[in-house]
Amino acid sequence: MDEQDQVTALGRALRGTSCRPTVMDAFTAARRRFAAGERIDMQGLADELGVNRVTLYRWVGSREQLITEVLWAATRKSFDTYRAEPVEGPRTAAALTAFVRDVNEHPGMRQLLRDEPAFALGLLTSTSGEYQQRYLGLIRELIEEDRAAGLVSSEIPLDDLAYTAARITESYIHTRVLIGEQPDARRAEVVLRVLLR
Repeated sequence: MDEQDQVTALGRALRGTSCRPTVMDAFTAARRRFAAGERIDMQGLADELGVNRVTLYRWVGSREQLITEVLWAATRKSFDTYRAEPVEGPRTAAALTAFVRDVNEHPGMRQLLRDEPAFALGLLTSTSGEYQQRYLGLIRELIEEDRAAGLVSSEIPLDDLAYTAARITESYIHTRVLIGEQPDARRAEVVLRVLLR
């Protein structure tokens, strides 16, 4: 038996020579495609990874579930960045404004909204969807932090305030799809600053 026959799967993985893709490889490939403004196509992704579609679906669930996770990872990363930046006044309004601007400029979001508007709107805005629940939770956290710091004094109940702020951001992100106008984060900022003070 030669030395190559004795190398374990772990050894190959540690050397970077493992040829068997993993669920994280699928997620990474989907994120890369999305960031490049390419459609996340399950057959293309399976072909790229060298697995069949059944394996890919077993790993990631449906295409909708995979895209939800890709979008959420991008959203979470963006908000982690916004939280680290110094701002004057309520952080929630500043973070949501930056999010509207960044989403409107993101190649993957532009592609998704242009090529699959109904799918994108349903995925992102449905209150029963996983993405929307996480997004509302994130906004609630930001508002709670601003309230604790004395930066937001609105008497609107927290859940209603978070829901309204989410709908405002969505209105200014999906403007092109909803009413055919160019999205404008500056307009969202004015409304968000009045709401979240």
